[in-house]
Amino acid sequence: MRKQLPLSALIKQHLKEHSSIYLFVFVLFLMGVIFGAIIVNSMNLSQKEDLYYYLNRFFGQVAEGNVASSTEMFQQSFFHNLKYLGLMWILGISIIGLPVILIMLFIKGMVVGFTVGFLVNQLSLKGFLLSFVTVMPQNVVLIPAFVIMSAVAISFSLKLIKQLFVKKGTNFETPFSFFTRYGMVFIFIGVLAVIASGFEAYISPYLMKSVVGIVSK
Repeated sequence: MRKQLPLSALIKQHLKEHSSIYLFVFVLFLMGVIFGAIIVNSMNLSQKEDLYYYLNRFFGQVAEGNVASSTEMFQQSFFHNLKYLGLMWILGISIIGLPVILIMLFIKGMVVGFTVGFLVNQLSLKGFLLSFVTVMPQNVVLIPAFVIMSAVAISFSLKLIKQLFVKKGTNFETPFSFFTRYGMVFIFIGVLAVIASGFEAYISPYLMKSVVGIVSK
């Protein structure tokens, strides 16, 4: 019978065994961010003007306080993030969903890169300040959540493949054991999603309202 390691030792062992996967998914996310910023530079003037028009309208709504309540924003943000992360989790079980997990992570990075890139492209230093208070707070938590979920889902799929198709040896682990750990990871990711949604709903709007007055001048 295998001795149960403490949580800290399990985490350290997991990171050591799957460091290459974590590095790969982080680089993939970073490539998505860069690609998103490149898309901004490839847009023509008309497209940029249309987006900037809607952005200015949004600024006006924020300045006037005509935005959704914090509770509504929290619910929308949380369920959106949880569905996205939950799909990654399910795809990890499916095995064949590995490419989709990578695409989803890349798209997430692309959205972040496009948002920050567009604000900076249109508003220069003011755009950087705006992206700092609107994009950064929740993404400080969300980005690690997406990277961890992607890496764990990939490693789980690879482990499933090994368990299904490779001959069982002394290190064979029962399906219940690693399914349980996989489920615990999703609970942890869900907690991160709650924290990120809290930032987005209760902190970002306050910071945004303070900065919009500066940006609109």
